[in-house]
Amino acid sequence: MELPMKKVIEASYLTADSATQYRTILRYFYRQHERMRDFISPEEILEYLRSIPAFHDYEEEQLHQQLAQLVKWNNLIARQDMTNAKTVEEYKKKRFRYQPTPYTIEIERMLVSLEKMTGDNFQGSLERSQFERLLQALINLQNELTTDLTKSPEYYMRLWDDVFRYFQTIRTSTADYIAYINSEKTDQRMQTEAFLVYKNQFTAYLRDFIVSLQKTSLQIQERLKEMNKTKLETFIAKLIEHRQSIPRLEDVSSSIDEWKSEYEELWASLRQWFLGTSTQQSELEILQTQTNEMIRRITRYVQRISERQQHFRSRMNDYLHLAKWFSECRTIGEAHRLSSVVFGAITVKHLHLVEDTTDNMYADVWDDDPVMLTIKPRTNHYREKTKPGAAISNVEKKLKERQKYLKERKKEEQLIIKYMKNGMIQLSELPMVEPFIRKLLLGWITKAMQSENRIVKTDYGMEIKVTINKDKMIVLKSEDGELTMPDCIFEQI
Repeated sequence: MELPMKKVIEASYLTADSATQYRTILRYFYRQHERMRDFISPEEILEYLRSIPAFHDYEEEQLHQQLAQLVKWNNLIARQDMTNAKTVEEYKKKRFRYQPTPYTIEIERMLVSLEKMTGDNFQGSLERSQFERLLQALINLQNELTTDLTKSPEYYMRLWDDVFRYFQTIRTSTADYIAYINSEKTDQRMQTEAFLVYKNQFTAYLRDFIVSLQKTSLQIQERLKEMNKTKLETFIAKLIEHRQSIPRLEDVSSSIDEWKSEYEELWASLRQWFLGTSTQQSELEILQTQTNEMIRRITRYVQRISERQQHFRSRMNDYLHLAKWFSECRTIGEAHRLSSVVFGAITVKHLHLVEDTTDNMYADVWDDDPVMLTIKPRTNHYREKTKPGAAISNVEKKLKERQKYLKERKKEEQLIIKYMKNGMIQLSELPMVEPFIRKLLLGWITKAMQSENRIVKTDYGMEIKVTINKDKMIVLKSEDGELTMPDCIFEQI
């Protein structure tokens, strides 16, 4: 369970009003810590500060105040120095030596790394050797898991560190390089003509990485799948035993479960990165996809740049060379043949087909009957000729259509009345019905569901109340199939 985030008071010195003095003081503590000097006296710090031109007038009282403030921010630990006290007055002054806290050391270490970064671009790389080293480390680990694990815990910790050192390098380097390639600045540079100088280098670099990745990734995946889970738990116990063997003044018994959970989560992250889960794609597959996409993108950019260069290039020499070919033709027929090769067909016949002329995908164009089209002149003054036409009376045709429609409606009404018993239709009691009857009844149900009282007024002037019994399922049979649905009662009101 993750604890709620708290305020990092140790980082207050980075944004304080006197951040320049605080950072200079703590950077000196960090450099001395790297030289294995932890307890520094104020006199030494003052001498260092005054050696810097910007702090030549730095006061001792100001130093003591700022050291006290850094102690409050948990950046320094004050330790009273009683060894050099020669008088009672010196002892009463409580002379201190100061030691940086672990938080401060890590913050300064991070700042030193950030200061080494050039510009605001991601760095990283796609190192082929890291996958090969990780594979060898996993092979060594797997070989040890097949034994009784009788070697020293320190040896097993070294194997574990090798695996995750290479894995961490792979994660950070590849992620940073992918971010660099996908950054806006890199994308803009790839679209310039200057990128053509580097295109072969970029493409070869990515291609070699993909080839190496395909060779080693499958072996890494197989090794991870073959790892014995029970043996791995015993191996983790050896790692915990090694950490317990390191002398600590604190009680480490409560940390055993945390250490075990930490190692298990690290191993789970390694498996997930290469193998993925049932619901999530592995990071390895994503890396392969992104690298292939980078190669395709570089190819597209190079093609566009080449097309742009060809567009602005003068083709005068090309035309002069073609003119020389035509001048050497001895006959007009030979010139026509050369023209057909160089320029293609001068007069093109267009074929127009009516859509959906055939469903046969293997039919050829000349197998269909031609369609005659009237070509209209392309002029603004052209108007189609029209003839005045007389008004035609369709009274008899309309009357016939009306009688035909009423006859069909009467027939439909008779079919409905045939299935009614005592003014009611129950689906479960119906025999096989016509498709029209089924569609009609389903239409009544649809309209009834949209009405609060479930009453429908039909096209035949009847009012029908629809009652649906969802607990009883029936099969409505028709000439064109069967429909499983809840039983319904249609009652004439």
